[in-house]
Amino acid sequence: MTIRNLDSLFHPGSVALIGASQKPGSIGTLIAHNLVESGFTGDIFFVNPKYKEIEGRCVYPDVDSMPKAADLAVIATPPDTVPRLIEKLGKRGTRAAVVISAGFRERGNENGSRICARMLDAARPRLLRIVGPNCLGIMVPGDGLNASFGHIHPLSGKIAFAGQSGAVQTSILDWATSKAIGFSHFISMGNMSDVDFGDVLDYLAGDFRAGAILLYIENITHARKFMSAARAAARMKPVIVVKSGRHRESAHAAASHTGALAGTDPVYDAAFRRAGVLRVTDMLALFDAVETLAMSRPFHGDGLVILTNGGGMGVLATDVLMDKKGRLAELSQETTKRLSRVLPPTWSHGNPVDIIGDAPSGRYADALRILLEDKNIDAILIINCPTAMVSGTEVALAVVDTLAKSPVRSSPPGIFTSWLGIDSAGEARKIFSKNKIPSYETPGEAVRGFMQMVRYRRGQNLLMETPPNIPEAFEPDTETARRIIRQALSMGGQWLTEIEAKAVLAAYKIPVVKTFEATSPEEAAAISDGLSGFLALKILSPDIPHKSDIGGVALHLVPGRGVAEAARNMMEKISRKRPDAKIYGFSVQPMVNRPNANELIIGVVNDIQFGPVILFGQGGTAVEIIRDMEIAIPPLNMQLAREAMSRTRVYRLLKGYRGKPAANMQSIAMTLVKVSQLICDIAEIQELDINPLLVDENGVIALDARIRAISSSIPAQQRLAIRPYPRELEEEITLADGQKFFLRPIRPEDEPALLALFSSLSREAIRLRFLHAMKTLPHEFAARLTQIDYDREMALVLCDPALPSASPLYGTVRLAADPDNERAEYAVLIHGDWTGRGLGTLMMRRIIDYARQQGIGELYGEVLAENRGMLKICNALGFSKRHHRDAPELVLVSLPLQIPS
Repeated sequence: MTIRNLDSLFHPGSVALIGASQKPGSIGTLIAHNLVESGFTGDIFFVNPKYKEIEGRCVYPDVDSMPKAADLAVIATPPDTVPRLIEKLGKRGTRAAVVISAGFRERGNENGSRICARMLDAARPRLLRIVGPNCLGIMVPGDGLNASFGHIHPLSGKIAFAGQSGAVQTSILDWATSKAIGFSHFISMGNMSDVDFGDVLDYLAGDFRAGAILLYIENITHARKFMSAARAAARMKPVIVVKSGRHRESAHAAASHTGALAGTDPVYDAAFRRAGVLRVTDMLALFDAVETLAMSRPFHGDGLVILTNGGGMGVLATDVLMDKKGRLAELSQETTKRLSRVLPPTWSHGNPVDIIGDAPSGRYADALRILLEDKNIDAILIINCPTAMVSGTEVALAVVDTLAKSPVRSSPPGIFTSWLGIDSAGEARKIFSKNKIPSYETPGEAVRGFMQMVRYRRGQNLLMETPPNIPEAFEPDTETARRIIRQALSMGGQWLTEIEAKAVLAAYKIPVVKTFEATSPEEAAAISDGLSGFLALKILSPDIPHKSDIGGVALHLVPGRGVAEAARNMMEKISRKRPDAKIYGFSVQPMVNRPNANELIIGVVNDIQFGPVILFGQGGTAVEIIRDMEIAIPPLNMQLAREAMSRTRVYRLLKGYRGKPAANMQSIAMTLVKVSQLICDIAEIQELDINPLLVDENGVIALDARIRAISSSIPAQQRLAIRPYPRELEEEITLADGQKFFLRPIRPEDEPALLALFSSLSREAIRLRFLHAMKTLPHEFAARLTQIDYDREMALVLCDPALPSASPLYGTVRLAADPDNERAEYAVLIHGDWTGRGLGTLMMRRIIDYARQQGIGELYGEVLAENRGMLKICNALGFSKRHHRDAPELVLVSLPLQIPS
């Protein structure tokens, strides 16, 4: 839904417990005790007709007898009582509830599902928000709120935690308290009938109390909302997730526990990466990641140097680094020479930098000082093995002192430490903690912390990276592709024939080998007579998608009679193995001779949670055995396509080796972009395989393809987890003087053009537009303005109709809506040479129309009082105006939007 009324949930002024009890060990008793003992200063109302007093407080017989409506209600009564309670609470004015009770829709309980539906129906008229049912409860230590039956009061801190398993969360609470780790929020999600991870992420992203967000996820609901919320939150603070059910057996257990199907793990992996969320494998890694992100100073590369007084430990750390696909930094020649001057002759003369077991604190300091100055080094792991000769505490103090005195670099390396031992290392770890230097009990844990930072930074960079322009003019023949699919569906099947599938690909400008259809062996032979070279013959049947599995493919045939004989043999074999299959005939195609080519696969599968996802990897007949593949969440641009490619093993082969030329990477990425566009356009496509897709230095060509289609009544874009580029908003505009422009949504590729638009503005225009002087538009800011979430934001740009994708931008207007879609802030920017031509008014009208279509209730903005041009436009468009109470130089403008019925 929205974040509306979540303040009542997470920061209530009063709480009612329905089902409070005195029965020893009961949930109602535990929650009542926690509410009273946690230090909550607001009103607490206990409701139960069986008692007069609980925890020294008056007990009310029912909801109606409470002296006032509580902001938050906690319900611990049987499931069939909950819908009526929600209705009564809503009428009284309560706006949030935590339903502790189980027995709703877990394990396929049909009656429980009906009760859950009635509960939501009762909540909906007043937008009463519900956490649960079947949950542990919620805790907000900073407010003294413990509305749960947890056994420990959490400490107050800056970590927000939300998870689906109460058992996991109580274990985490126990562990975190023993480690003095505190929380801003501790939220048990339960069955997520209403409030889900998307809502919680939206809320916590804007709550200053939460410095980092940790999630324990078994499954998600509303994939598009989750992706939008996760992407927005990850740009503001670290979001770290443990996703259970990584393997088939545990995924089944998660489904049984939560009453929802868990999606496939590689798809979740791809979704988390796309959102900029850091995924870790277990709860220990989750909290290690928080400590690492909180303490480690930012670094930008992935080259690690290991500085150690124990060679064996350096080797073990290197092994872990290689296992996690990390990289040892290469020491420069100058660094090696300088180290040789200060270290014993027996030092390792390489990375790891082994400074020998008797290393005193001064030797550590000398080596560290040199390494800090090597710009090839992105991070340094300092390991100390305990010895009787040197105090680990002294070495720790030397490290801290060296770091404090090191010259300031524009991009200093990250620092990680691992002091081995228990008692001997305790004081050193306290020193590092006090100085905000991450410290780990083992070198392996330290390497894991380093790689978490590397993956986190890569994810953040991917969120902000400007993609290159699409290298070729790409205008698909969408109508032809739709017609082919409609005709195939009219025949009553789901699988298109190979020829139909290839025709769909060709309509999207994907190169395919020329393929001919024959209805009989004799016709296949006749077709072959007109071809040269070796031929491939395949059975043509919508019922046999995997042709080679049952002998439906014959290769290296010579044109002529041999083709007819092969066709007859093929038909006989298939009639025995698949007598039920509908046979249309055969496909005949020349075999492609590309000696330097690699076989790839590009596919599409419809994930139960995230909708269509794209697969890329090494292809061929052994694709299921090799299993070298990567999943990407559409829509894709060239940058995202290249990133997905780079995560496969075959990618290294594609770059060329031993005299074999590199493959045309651009053509592969472009094919991924075209497939992405295909599934963004055509909702009927449920499954697609291009296998093999041959690629060499000259480009790609599809040798075989299959497509499964199902009739669909929903728009293609609606099924995607991320809203694609809204092409329907494109239009050509003609001004009164005849000047033509092309109006379209902004694209991530527009960042250079946006920077050029900014550079056209005078200093005064920049100050009026951005409310303060700016000399340049930083990349991070420009990336956020161009890489928008079309589901929550919109930016329209004016460009040249002759070159709509590559021309300069003459103006831009944007809005950013709150998660509730109640209000949206606007901004408009016109090229310095085009001001005073009416473009500002024109673009404002377009964004107002768009806001109305989206159901946004109000458009607002902040305008400097001296910006008379903007205020004149606002006045003409019906905006109301008032001066800002705390900043009289600002005028607040707003326009209520009448939403058509």
